[in-house]
Amino acid sequence: MLTGYSEARHEVREAVVDTLKGLATANKAGLEALKAKDTDALAQARKNLKEISKTTERIDNDIVLIFAKYSPEARDLREMVSYLKITSALNRIRANINNYLKNMQSMLLEDNTVIVELIENSLVINSCTVNAFDYALTMFQTFEDNDKIKSLAAKIDVEYSKTDDIYTLLEKEVIQKICGADGLAEEYFNLLKYIRKNLKIIDRLDSMAQRVIFARMGGKL
Repeated sequence: MLTGYSEARHEVREAVVDTLKGLATANKAGLEALKAKDTDALAQARKNLKEISKTTERIDNDIVLIFAKYSPEARDLREMVSYLKITSALNRIRANINNYLKNMQSMLLEDNTVIVELIENSLVINSCTVNAFDYALTMFQTFEDNDKIKSLAAKIDVEYSKTDDIYTLLEKEVIQKICGADGLAEEYFNLLKYIRKNLKIIDRLDSMAQRVIFARMGGKL
């Protein structure tokens, strides 16, 4: 392998990892802010997301330059194509985190004890997402070990499955409250909508894990 290409490839991988770390940090900060019911901390977590789009754009441009300069073949090409897909997922994760935290700010500012209790009950989903971020980062740190990568992808899938189960239970709880006709039906429906956006974060992490597997072992992208 050409030395120049090897260095360029590792720089792209490091940039992807740094971006993923930034998203993981913002996501975890958002969870801590929600636990503390701190709307100012939620706003700060959102600020940390602003540069993500510019970063992923630079990564995509670097990948295009690698294609033009080195014409990677087979496995190397597969890895670069995977990163293009991964940067797209990272952008969507950024949007999902930002929208979710923004909506949670507005919910908390209503200062309704029932809504706050429902938000607290939903935070188990956020904890699953924090775990999934950790597993995703470890996948890149053990990138050369196919067995570990597959094992970590399976763990992300388990966390994803947990969030579906948690959301189903939460949805039942919300429907019961709507049937109680306490005048908050619209707020309850909005809360479910916002939590579904939160579920998309771990959905993107799950798909990203499959793209890491593709980069290493091939298969379907």
